[in-house]
Amino acid sequence: MKGSEIRASWVTGASAGIGAALGLLLATPVAGAIAGQPQTMPLWPNGAPGSEGKLGAESVRLSAQGEHIVSNVHAPSISVILPKPDKATGAAVIVIPGGGHVELWMDHEGYDVAAYLADHGIAAFVLKYRLARAPGSTYTVEGDSLADIKRAIRLVHSQALQWHVDSGRVGVMGFSAGGELAALAATRYDEGVPDAADPVERQSSRPNFQALLYPAIPKEMRLSKQTPPAFLLGGADDRPAISQGLASLYVEFRKAGVPAELHLYDGVGHGFGLRSSNSGPVAAWPRRFLDWLQVRGIISRMTD
Repeated sequence: MKGSEIRASWVTGASAGIGAALGLLLATPVAGAIAGQPQTMPLWPNGAPGSEGKLGAESVRLSAQGEHIVSNVHAPSISVILPKPDKATGAAVIVIPGGGHVELWMDHEGYDVAAYLADHGIAAFVLKYRLARAPGSTYTVEGDSLADIKRAIRLVHSQALQWHVDSGRVGVMGFSAGGELAALAATRYDEGVPDAADPVERQSSRPNFQALLYPAIPKEMRLSKQTPPAFLLGGADDRPAISQGLASLYVEFRKAGVPAELHLYDGVGHGFGLRSSNSGPVAAWPRRFLDWLQVRGIISRMTD
């Protein structure tokens, strides 16, 4: 699959990349969206714990290539992109964009990926999380940002029936800094609070699988046989902390008895995500992810 073919899947599934992204950024919070038309839902309708008094609006700028880059996030949310009913597999992925915990690159590591997944029968939820390393930020990665991804997992579990999602097949996919959050979510989950007043908080925050794409690797992964299966992917020309770190992490997963698959692409660096400019074997990484889901029994059929 060439990069242009991957982009075609995005256009088919979500009408048009930039137009759909702008629609998402301006959308009124709602419960869901069918067939790639994204809409947003706040993680905490009454405000996120730790964001009290922080009322500044999100900032959105465009990169030189026209990508939407978001910062100043105080009201974390998910954007909901559901597959057409006749394509739905029951699987779901929470997509976590990167940006160094300073900003969020929302298209090639977010909306475009989600639309590809939805076009292949997988419900997708793009996370906007609080940014711990933005100038002047008082948030922390392992406090507020991790709380956002855990809340997103709980929220998907709580709405599984409405969104036609199997609660036993909800995973996380993170890119770069988002990969760090996906890894933390997969190793620092909890089963929820059964008697919580908020019904969402009664849900488990454990993902059933994890996909870590050129992730910043946490120092303490706390691996065990209960750690969700892992799909690891990156570029061999990325900085050693990531490229060599992924190889070492794969070994650690296997030692801990965690099913894992590793893809390192020669001649590829950091931040490729899902772009129309991707070429060569790395352009087909989304298909390799679908293959892995099928082999793991997370999806039972491949949809074109």
